[in-house]
Amino acid sequence: MVSLVHTILQKAKVNKALTETEALAILQATGANLSFILAGAHDLREKAFGSRAELCSIINAKSGRCAENCAFCAQSSHHNAQTPVYALKSTEEIVAGAITAEKEGSHCYGIVTSGTRVSPGDEFDRLLAAIREIRATTRIAPSASLGILDDLTAHALADAGCATYHHNLETARSFFPQVCSTHAYDEDVETVQVAKRAGMKVCCGGIFGLGESLVQRVELAMTLRDLDVDSVPLNFLNPIAGTPLEGSSYLTPMDCVRIIALFRYLLPQKRISVCGGRLQNLRDLQSWMFMAGASGTMVGNYLTTCGRNTDDDLQMFKDLEIETNGCC
Repeated sequence: MVSLVHTILQKAKVNKALTETEALAILQATGANLSFILAGAHDLREKAFGSRAELCSIINAKSGRCAENCAFCAQSSHHNAQTPVYALKSTEEIVAGAITAEKEGSHCYGIVTSGTRVSPGDEFDRLLAAIREIRATTRIAPSASLGILDDLTAHALADAGCATYHHNLETARSFFPQVCSTHAYDEDVETVQVAKRAGMKVCCGGIFGLGESLVQRVELAMTLRDLDVDSVPLNFLNPIAGTPLEGSSYLTPMDCVRIIALFRYLLPQKRISVCGGRLQNLRDLQSWMFMAGASGTMVGNYLTTCGRNTDDDLQMFKDLEIETNGCC
């Protein structure tokens, strides 16, 4: 294992791609070997992003009654989770959220709607108006997460000023049928490609702790590497009552740290942000996400669950001597 860790570190220094065996070694590292792995991940992060961290936040702009059956999601109409249900918020409410997010230090603001996709019509027109207003009145970069895209919708978003399109693959292709059966994995991959063709950056990651294997965690990372996405949000399952995964256990903090390091080694130049579930899974080791290679994190609340107190996060960045006042 020591010689394998040495090989991983040497490859990282010259930006040489890791093999699946080497990637698996990161997820299996313990003790001093893990310490060496984390030091290498920290070094890769600093080389790409310095001592800065990028903060993002989201608004749940339309909640509930989703036709998809993703096993982890509280907003699915297939499950029995007690979650808020409401129609699309007004343009004014969405823009107000962006102004608040900018004041709290976020660099990216994601407008998220439940459902398979947003079709042309009043709702989409309101979303486009909100994006234009955010562009005109703030310095924050607007992002959208509206489900599966076609070329026409993607170009309309880009023309309105949407900087980034967010669409997670959620898990490895080989495990996806155990997570969702209402749409195909290829539709998600195609959405990433459609967004890129329209000229938007793509934020695409997954959620861990669904029951996937270590090999499948590597598989997802390599898929995202092949797709050449711009940023990768890493989420850890926070089991919600009323969903099929409600009885699942949290990941251990060290497993979360290994996952973050894996993605830093496999995507050394990409933005890697730790998002949902960090409070419950990383627990007292939340500050370790940056030493493991993360270049950012989500602050504030998530879609249907509360996030960590923003003041506590800001104090953590200060304690770590990490700057948050400039985009990565």
